[in-house]
Amino acid sequence: MKSYKIAVIGGDGTGPEVVREALKVMEAASGKFSFKYEAAHFDFGGERYLRTNEVLPASAVKDLQAFDSILLGAIGHPDVKPGILEKGILLKLRFDLNQYINLRPVQLLDDRFCPLKGKKPEDVNFTVVRENSEGLYKGMGSFENKGAKDEVAIQISHNTRAGVERCLRYAFEYTRKYGRKKQLTLCGKTNVLTFAWDLWERTFNELAKEYPDVKTDYAHVDAITMWFVKNPEWFDVIVTDNMFGDIITDLAAMIQGGMGIAAGGNINPEGVSMFEPIGGSAPKYTGKNVINPLAAVAAGAMLLRELGEEAAAKAIEEAVRLVITTKLKDLAAGKMGYSTTEVGDLVVKHL
Repeated sequence: MKSYKIAVIGGDGTGPEVVREALKVMEAASGKFSFKYEAAHFDFGGERYLRTNEVLPASAVKDLQAFDSILLGAIGHPDVKPGILEKGILLKLRFDLNQYINLRPVQLLDDRFCPLKGKKPEDVNFTVVRENSEGLYKGMGSFENKGAKDEVAIQISHNTRAGVERCLRYAFEYTRKYGRKKQLTLCGKTNVLTFAWDLWERTFNELAKEYPDVKTDYAHVDAITMWFVKNPEWFDVIVTDNMFGDIITDLAAMIQGGMGIAAGGNINPEGVSMFEPIGGSAPKYTGKNVINPLAAVAAGAMLLRELGEEAAAKAIEEAVRLVITTKLKDLAAGKMGYSTTEVGDLVVKHL
């Protein structure tokens, strides 16, 4: 029987509550699909920072490298200045653990919760592959004459051939394995950002020759946002850079039903990956047992798939779909008709 070591970072706000339900579902799945896992909990987050004035201990990255995967609840504390935890925990772990892929499956599970008129589950079903370690989020730049009237702020989009190519190759492989239409769309801005996107487009076209079974096309990022709303059924797999991916996946979460069911993975295909619900810490709901845990449950399914437990991942995803379509009145916190704990119990029941 396979056994896995899972690092668990509950984080801030409602993060520990939704992680608790994800672990409950994973535990039930482990019994049904004959694998074991051991969870080790880490207290990284706002409360630790306020107590110790330390965002991450020096040993954090090395400690996490000893695990098979990481499950993250949420990062973001109302008493900590925005950016401190996000940069000091999320970005640091992504960069130092070389999690160079951000993977965002986007699937509408119940058309009651889609804000787009007339769209069905088969219309909203695509995946965004986002480069996760370069671009504008690299943090490179400078000020000139800071504080003066002629001040200039320079933010650099840093893209390497190696970084771009490994992201694109992952996207081609993912499309070949999981794409419904075997279609990969490059999302960029080649008409304006002529250096970075020249590199992306050239590399994309060169790699396409190695994957003749994958159909390829291109769209500007502004057009993508328009078509997500008008014709989401056009898309299968989309690959893009760090900033554009960050933007379009929030829009994608809305058309799939909201942040309450949106999950993502920060993936190092050769190392330790980290999976999380997208919706944030939602501090105003902390301790009320009303937050929707399904995004965290879906993140747990993604984690298991990355570890090779495909059958368990599919079973969890199907159970989530059944709970959404047959039980929940709404997907918003406090409006589901069930508590956080009860929703977790329902997923276990439907496994």
